[in-house]
Amino acid sequence: MAEAHQAVAFQFTVTPEGVDVQLSREALKQIYLSGVASWKKRFARIKNSILTGVYPATPSSWLVVVMATVSSMYCRIDLSMGLICHIRRYLPSCRYLSFQHRTLLSAALFSTGVWLSGILLCRQSLKLLLSYHGWMFEPHGKMSWSTRVWVALVKVMSGRNPMLYSFQTSLPKLPVPSVEATIRRYLESVHPLLKDEKYHEMEVLAQAFQQHTAPRLQKYLVLKSWWATNYVSDWWEEYVYLRGRGPIMVNSNYYAMDFLYVTPSPLQAARAGNFVHSILLYRRKLDREEIPPVMALGIVPMCSFQMERMFNTTRIPGLESDTLQHLLDSKHLAVYHKGRFYKLWLYQGGKLLKPRDLELQFQRILDDQSPPQPGEEKLAALTAGERVPWAEARARFFSQGKNKVSLDAIERAAFFLALDEEAHGYERGREDSMDGYAKSLLHGRCYDRWFDKSFTLVVYKNGKVGTNAEHAWADAPIMGHLWEFALGTDKFHLGYSEGGHCCGEPSAAMAPPQRLQWDIPEECRKVIDSSYRVAKALADDVDFHCFQFSNFGKGLIKRFKISPDAFIQISLQLAHFWDKGSFCLTYEASMTRLFREGRTETVRSCTRESIAFVRSMMDPARGLERLQLFQVAAEKHQQMYRLAMTGAGIDRHLFCLYVVSRYLGVESPFLAQVLAEPWRLSTSQTPQQQIKMFDMEKNQDLVSSGGGFGPVADDGYGVSYIIAGENLITFHISSKFSSPETVRVPLNLAGCCRTGLALQLRCVQGWG
Repeated sequence: MAEAHQAVAFQFTVTPEGVDVQLSREALKQIYLSGVASWKKRFARIKNSILTGVYPATPSSWLVVVMATVSSMYCRIDLSMGLICHIRRYLPSCRYLSFQHRTLLSAALFSTGVWLSGILLCRQSLKLLLSYHGWMFEPHGKMSWSTRVWVALVKVMSGRNPMLYSFQTSLPKLPVPSVEATIRRYLESVHPLLKDEKYHEMEVLAQAFQQHTAPRLQKYLVLKSWWATNYVSDWWEEYVYLRGRGPIMVNSNYYAMDFLYVTPSPLQAARAGNFVHSILLYRRKLDREEIPPVMALGIVPMCSFQMERMFNTTRIPGLESDTLQHLLDSKHLAVYHKGRFYKLWLYQGGKLLKPRDLELQFQRILDDQSPPQPGEEKLAALTAGERVPWAEARARFFSQGKNKVSLDAIERAAFFLALDEEAHGYERGREDSMDGYAKSLLHGRCYDRWFDKSFTLVVYKNGKVGTNAEHAWADAPIMGHLWEFALGTDKFHLGYSEGGHCCGEPSAAMAPPQRLQWDIPEECRKVIDSSYRVAKALADDVDFHCFQFSNFGKGLIKRFKISPDAFIQISLQLAHFWDKGSFCLTYEASMTRLFREGRTETVRSCTRESIAFVRSMMDPARGLERLQLFQVAAEKHQQMYRLAMTGAGIDRHLFCLYVVSRYLGVESPFLAQVLAEPWRLSTSQTPQQQIKMFDMEKNQDLVSSGGGFGPVADDGYGVSYIIAGENLITFHISSKFSSPETVRVPLNLAGCCRTGLALQLRCVQGWG
């Protein structure tokens, strides 16, 4: 019990002689060191705010400007053209402020004004430069002289050694497309999917909307774009994510996997220790803004605002809408194992716990044989079920007493850790091994992940790791950035001993993890059981197939000067047609982070051109024209992707017009029909190498497995893929057993996808 006594700062007892106070020097020392660390963080935030606020200038450049101005005055050269003298007249004269002192102060004020004006000029110039997107539409491998000049100017204006948020105020706002352009692109996207009669009806609705309803809605949207930082993101977050009343498990949350072939340590506690420490190192760099911003082509900055809520963030349920609770800091971790919750402090003496100390703490949790308290084991099922019952239960049963204290410990934690009892991962010779791994990360047992946390880290019994992430606070590339850093740091910077343990020696003086206490009444347990049944039915309905395609990869595809993403998207159209005998509305997510607070836009991948190519593959007589049709389809897809990334997409504009119409109480049959259309094929590419942690070519066994998500439509498929290395593409395909349309997939779609990729390559090689 020595650790428990050390955790108490002072004790007192009442005796006949008075009150006897006993101070614990060690505890007071820990309190003092924690306070020092907190103040250091505050000063670091203030310093970073100043550095970011004056970028691309620096505080030292202000001093240079002041010295240059004062030096010119001593040389009798008035760079201010009389402004310094004008400022001096308005400064008060007193015995403490001589004429010379007022002159120097006037020079400093003038220099500060010049310096600030220069900063504003540089930022506005950079914003204008970043509003140019012509570079994205130029042929691959070719660059016009105008773009070369633009690149040089961007490099000059971007400054040196930017911090994470240095470019935020220089990023342009997302432009509002014209209604005419959006409707034209929309009709073009649905034309090949609709019969002539149905298309004509849609065309009439679109024209009526464009002429009568849209002008009024567009005015409000343009007004919002002038006032708000981004005219889409806040509505997208609220109405697409936070206002959804159904389960977020499967329907919204997504997952990411470990290395495909390598497990750095088979010891669960050791892998958890290293990985948690790696994540906390990332958080420290994030707090200090030491992470460089992601740059397209190495020169074009992308928005970093989504990273702000990566840690210390929880989705709080509400009756009509959820909210995101974000804290500036959190010094503990919430842990789940065998139906029990723990609170684990991450700092000792103001310093981050070392990996070996974390391993010891996790091993203590694994060795704990105490049973769960009544209602504790499946408590997290509340976060997996419907939102309204969870909101009502939270307000009724968790608003006071020990339940509130314990729930706060979870919701205010840096993130959530699940020490899983199962073993998962890739096994050679077992094709379904990745299927179980994917389902475990997507929904687990429906009660062993806290789905409301920004992310749940899952560490399996065999040392494999994975994560389940909530979607409202950010999109998958943001989580992917953290994940790449953690995997690389765990493997290359921290390492393990020969026995698989974390390096170093543990500190025996640490207090053990704190077991959270609950008093869950029978009525609340019924709500938990009800949420569990809803979540279990949803999880059991999800069918998943994850497989690796290793016949070729991006290396061979790029050799034919074709975009790997376009190649895969067209192969998915071919696979879907083979499997279903029809085409469907297809969703591919792209980023709009070239703009401030940009998130995503939809690329409608099923185009007239891709359909023409797929039909040619069904007709042996059209072998000679397949290559040309494929090239046209690939170029069309690239064009659609570029338009989406540069703010000229279709769906976010129509979505915002619909939101405005609801606010104004305006009925639009056109918008109602557009937003009701199901995405039966929802796709996304998992980005990689966003942060250079290791050389992929020299470490080809360290390829990532990527991640995935559940099907968006009940009768549709969710397809995620990662182009890892030069010769590997990993697919994650999901569907639902309950739909007769998808009861045979994802295995069927996976087989068609493999065949489609191979046949497409033959076509590209000219074998027709």
